[in-house]
Parts: sequence; C-alpha cells; structure tokens
Amino acid sequence: MSQNYTGSNSPLITTEPYKELPANRYVESSRQVDELEKNGGIQPFLNDEIPPALSVADAIAQMLVNLGVNYAFGVAGGAMASLWGALSNSSIEVLNFRHEAGAAFAATEAYFANNRPTVVFTTAGPGITNALTGLFAARGEGAKVILLSACTSAPQRGRWAIQETSTYTLPSGGIFTPGALFNYAITIESAAQLPQIFRKLAMALAQPGGFVAHLSIPTAVQTSLVEDVALPQLDVSPFPMTASKEAIAKSVELLSSGPFAIWVGFGARDAANEILQLAEKTGAAVICSPRGKGIFPEDHPQFVGVTGLGGHASVLTYMEEQPPLRTLVLGTRLGEPTSFWSSALVPKRGFVHVDIDPEVPGVAYPHVETFGVRSDIKAFVEELLQQLPNAPHSTTLSLPRPEPKAIEPATDVDYPVRPEVLMAAIQKIVVEGSNAIVMAECGNSFTWSTHLLQFTEANRYRVSTGVGAMGHAVTGVLGAALANNSKAVGIVGDGAMLMNNEISTAVKYKIPAIWIVLNDARYNMCHQGMKILGLKGADATLPPTNFAMIARGMGAEAIVVVRESDIEAALEQAIASSVPFLIDVVIDADRPAPSGGRNKSLAAQGVKSNLAKNVAKQVSFPMV
Repeated sequence: MSQNYTGSNSPLITTEPYKELPANRYVESSRQVDELEKNGGIQPFLNDEIPPALSVADAIAQMLVNLGVNYAFGVAGGAMASLWGALSNSSIEVLNFRHEAGAAFAATEAYFANNRPTVVFTTAGPGITNALTGLFAARGEGAKVILLSACTSAPQRGRWAIQETSTYTLPSGGIFTPGALFNYAITIESAAQLPQIFRKLAMALAQPGGFVAHLSIPTAVQTSLVEDVALPQLDVSPFPMTASKEAIAKSVELLSSGPFAIWVGFGARDAANEILQLAEKTGAAVICSPRGKGIFPEDHPQFVGVTGLGGHASVLTYMEEQPPLRTLVLGTRLGEPTSFWSSALVPKRGFVHVDIDPEVPGVAYPHVETFGVRSDIKAFVEELLQQLPNAPHSTTLSLPRPEPKAIEPATDVDYPVRPEVLMAAIQKIVVEGSNAIVMAECGNSFTWSTHLLQFTEANRYRVSTGVGAMGHAVTGVLGAALANNSKAVGIVGDGAMLMNNEISTAVKYKIPAIWIVLNDARYNMCHQGMKILGLKGADATLPPTNFAMIARGMGAEAIVVVRESDIEAALEQAIASSVPFLIDVVIDADRPAPSGGRNKSLAAQGVKSNLAKNVAKQVSFPMV
C-alpha cells in the first residue's frame, strides 16, 4: 500500500479511565430504574447516591472521541440502536446516510480531507455487506477508518434471528478477523476486552499508513455495563518511519551516478515542499500518478506530465528523447492505473523506490532492477536534500510539457457541451477561482479530469485508483466538504449518479457539496472502449435522465446546462451557493475520452479485439 500517515494536525491520542467518562444516557441498572419509577420518571438520580452506570456502547463512543474521531457515517438499525445512541450523544458528529457504501466512501474522503480517523456504523446483516465496497476502497486508498457493526448476540446465533449476523450466515474469515479487507477485526463479547482493543487501535492509528478496523458488537453486549474496567493511559504521538543510514547512503550513490527523474505518487502528498526543493536542487524531471496530481505543481517547468489512466503523451516523449538513468519513485505502487506496466517507463538502470510498505517496491515491475527503501517520504527526501549535490543549471534541458488541448470555436448552436470545453471552465472557475477540493468519479469523468485539469498544490484533487468503484466520488464528496469545512466538487458520470448518490444526505446536513454530472445517457467508458476494441452487441446506454429535477426534488439547488455558453455562469452560481448544488451538463457522448492506454492494457491482458491493428497503434498515454 502506498504511503499515508497521520499528519501533524492530528491530536495526540490521550485517554482517561472509564470511571471519569460521562454517565450512560440510555441504560440504567435495575436499581436506577426502580428509583426513577418511584420519582415518576422525572427526577434524576443524585450522583452522590448512585454511581453512574456506563454501558459498553458509551465506553466505545468515548474511546473513539479520545482517538480523535470527529465524524461517524452510517445507516442506523435496531440491532445497533444503543451504539447509535451513544455515538449521537458524544461529541462525534453522526450523519445518517441513505446507503452504507456511500457512508464508507464519505468516511474515506473525510479522512483525507482532515487527516483524522473516521467511523462507519452499520446495523447487522445487509448493513455490513452493503458497506464492504466502501471499506474495500478505504483499505485500497490508505485511509484510517473504523467500522462499528452490530451482530447477533450469542444466545440467538444459529436460530434464524432477524438479519442474523454470525458465522452461520457470514464467513468469519476476512469480515470478523484480520485479512485483506481489515487490518484489525474483532467481535466484542465482553467489556473486559475494551482496554486491549483501545490499546491496539491507538497504536495502529499512530503508525504511518492506512488502517481499516472492524469492531463487531453484539446487540446485548452494547447495553451491558462496564464495571471495574479502565482504559490504559496512552500518549501516542504520530511518528515517521525513517530509512537506515545505509539505505540513504545507497540511494544517494545511485541517484548521483547520472540524471534521474522523480515519479510522485499519492503517498508523497505530505512532502510536497520537500519534493519541490529536491527537484529544483537536482534539476530532475518530475512525473506523477493520477492520484499524485498537484503534489508537484503542474505549471512548473520541470513537470513533464501525468502517467497512467488519463495521462499525457509528453511522458513518453521525455522517456524516448531524454531518458533518465534511474527514476526515484515516491509513494506510488506503480500499479496499472499509474503505469499500465509499460516498459517504456522503465529507465536503463531501474528504480529507487521509496514506500512505507516494504512489499511495494519491485511488485509492479518484478524484472526491473529496483532498490527498495522503506521510509516515510518526507523524512527520506529531507535526507536527500542534505546529501545530494546541486545540479549545474547549465545542464538542465528543456523538458517536454503536456500539450494543452486546442479547443475549436463553438458553433452557433454550441450544443451539446464538449467535455474539453467543460473542463476548461472547471479549471477557470473551480480550480483557479476557488479553494474547493475536486474529485473525479471513475470512468470517463476520471480520464477527462485527470488529463485536462491542472493543479498547483497538494490535496486539491482526489481520484480512486485502487478500487475505482462507481459512486466513490458521488458520495465521497460529502465527506470531503464536511471535513474540510468548504466546498467540494464531484465530477461524475450519469451512471455513477444513478447508482449511489447522497443528495438527500447533503441537504439534511447542509453540506456544501457540488455535483457536475457528465450526462451522456451511457456508461460511456464501456461504450467507447467496446467500440475501439471492435466488440459489438453489448448495450451500455441509459435512459435519458434529468438529474437537476431529481436534485431539486430532494431539496438541493440544481441547473441543467445544454449550451457551452452557459457553463461558466452555472459554475459560478454553484460556487456561490450555500446549499448542495447539482449541475446537469448534457455532453457530447461521441467525443473520444483519453482512455486509449486503458484499452491497450486490456488488450495486452487478453481482451480480444476485432480491430487489433487500431489498438496496436495506440500509445500508453493517449492524446485527446
């Protein structure tokens, strides 16, 4: 997994014993209930007469507060009513979504917006299974997310309880135990487990990298009382993972032996300033992954282009005309969305590959010479800045740059909207004219945005490449806007918008999310890809949908744009609005998206084409 660690804005993890936590608001002992009945249910207990009772649900809620959690996203249900109530009466802001997957996507993006761990809560049965796709994305993206779910209490397991959730109905391995989906997973059967669970969570959240956990709490356990149990006193600060002196020395030796390039990934987002200094100090050319856009300023003369899906042909031009001896890879797994595993991106002497995950270096290109370094990116680059010599400015060559898309003049009709015209307007009004986070959905929204938008600062652009689930940006935009306390814009397709939107949730909580819907009545990446591959007969069309009408019906503001001349005004209106806003843009469905590299990669993996000659002509990084 590429690098991702808790930033300096995260609080220290400090805890207090349970005995000092607020009293439970929901569950009283039998003695308390009797006393309340004697007083007509009106006069509360006197604290000096009866010690306050604390339930497991309340203890977990306070534990999460102490871990730095600000937000919990989920869908409530009867099996987790006590836990839902405890969260709602803590300092955590609880948001009820319309679907658990959307809640998990929002939790993921909230983490990336403010670097604080987030919570997803679900009820039993379908609540858990619905959330799995979003949690799969959280793991793939490197987020820190904790799932709280309800499960069937022990006496009822195997008896066909309502929404039974147990090993009788769901596989234990991978859902209730650690594995590919969860870094840590446990079923809480007793309050006595809580101190050890809290210690494990606190230590894991302080580590660099992502962390996705699952705490499954049976309904009966949620209401059980905590007695004579105290949380450990912890003071755990986030700490970097630094490379050994030998690894630093070897890296300096390798990078000093000839010209090198820097390949920046999402895991390097907290080292933007250091990477800029390193590039300017050494004269290195810089390329980036789709998730790494903006970490190195895209308007900088040393920036060559984006690699992978939606990337730039200028990268291949650079590798052909001015190939580096080695490439320093910082915080990217070099997977298919980033590299297409293209041999054209491999320098003569291979890679110096830095990541916090020791299993990452060498995996994407197993036959390429790779010196792997396990380290926090920022700490590693700081060491290089101290030890690498300055490059003579006279030897710095003029580097290829991504060529801007020439936009032909509009016709008198200027209908439907060309995607490249829409992107130019988004660049002007949203990227350059606001501080909004911009997210792009998977599919053609991803390729148009990645190829044409330019960012000059880190953490302004978000795409998902590890999972690439439809609905990630559509719903994740809520988490980004909420946690960043500012506008967040989702550039999304109509297919994703129909699959899983949370407009109603944004309206309920007054979240300033903006959706820009590329409305072409198609799953257009599929439609165009099948056409390019010469595969006929598959239907990827959708019935025409008026998304503005749907959004207004849910209480949001919305506008339909069918002419290019109306785009900028619509974007300005959305940015100025104080409520959720949707722009339904009817786009030209036949404009070829910059997805040729993806089609070539599919062909290389065995997808048969009836137009082999045409596919073979395409380069890995397409030109629009």
